[in-house]
Amino acid sequence: MRQTVCWFLLLFLISKPLAAEDDLVVKAATKEIVLTGYTRSETTVTVSSEVSGKVLRVNYDVGDVTGSKAFFEIDPTFINLEIESTVQSIENVRVSQAKNRSRRDFLEKEYIRLENLFKRNSTAESKRDTAAEDLSQARIESQSLSVEMAILKAKLKELRERKRRHSIVVPAGWIVVKKMVEAGEIIVPGTPLAKVADYGTLVVPLSVSSRELNAIQDLPPTFAITVEGRSSKAALNWINPEFDEKTRKLSIELVLRDYFGPRRGGLLCRLPLRIESDGLLIPKMAVTRRFENPRVKLKKNGQFVQIIILGETQEAFIVGQNSILAPGVRLATNSETNSP
Repeated sequence: MRQTVCWFLLLFLISKPLAAEDDLVVKAATKEIVLTGYTRSETTVTVSSEVSGKVLRVNYDVGDVTGSKAFFEIDPTFINLEIESTVQSIENVRVSQAKNRSRRDFLEKEYIRLENLFKRNSTAESKRDTAAEDLSQARIESQSLSVEMAILKAKLKELRERKRRHSIVVPAGWIVVKKMVEAGEIIVPGTPLAKVADYGTLVVPLSVSSRELNAIQDLPPTFAITVEGRSSKAALNWINPEFDEKTRKLSIELVLRDYFGPRRGGLLCRLPLRIESDGLLIPKMAVTRRFENPRVKLKKNGQFVQIIILGETQEAFIVGQNSILAPGVRLATNSETNSP
């Protein structure tokens, strides 16, 4: 029994350094950073007018949530008069069409009667031709009235559409963030009236380096973020491929998910990231620091390589770039490791 225990102890002592040595691999150096940004609405729209006139009513103020009412109501007096005039013109054309149909029916019967008499040589050809001409003119007048009716109906449709635009509406549930016009003012087409924003979805614009973007893209589709110190979730919404030559960064946008806090702009968001940094990460067990001349030994051939230590973590040194060392290179445990 005692012999068996000794064998297990011996195997443990032999295998432990080997297992540790297998972990001595050069890695790319990384560092922890925190990206910060502030929330804003996903969509902000400037409300403008497509028609001119006097603003009669403004139904919302800054900070109000929009509902079913129109935001701005513009005086429709003149457009109402045009609509009324066009409706009367359409009625006049309808009356003319009724008269035309009655006259056309009469002329058609008269023509048929004279045509039959002409075939029996009971009337002059001139009377038959006059009746035919009168019927032809009645038919042409009918076509003209039909065209006039179509034009008036199209005009009425246009006027009603223009009247509809005298009531300026915005999507319900949006928030008024700016108002530039008050009731009583005269506006022209294109006049900015207000700004409304959709805070139903909050986004966080960021300006990031290439390394930071790579780190974000390596995260899961939905990742952790803090909003005003409270845990939440976010996802990458879009990446602007245009490169800013001054800042040497790219613009991206995050969208908050599963967020139940305040819906407003300016909320501080923090995204912790681990990104690649300059230098290499060398396990401390592989570093010899005798005579203040730090070096490591390559496992494949036993060659010693001098290193320059830039910093350290709990288990590794951060060293400068080296032409021999590269991420993935395996190192050997040195008997002089950590010796004075």
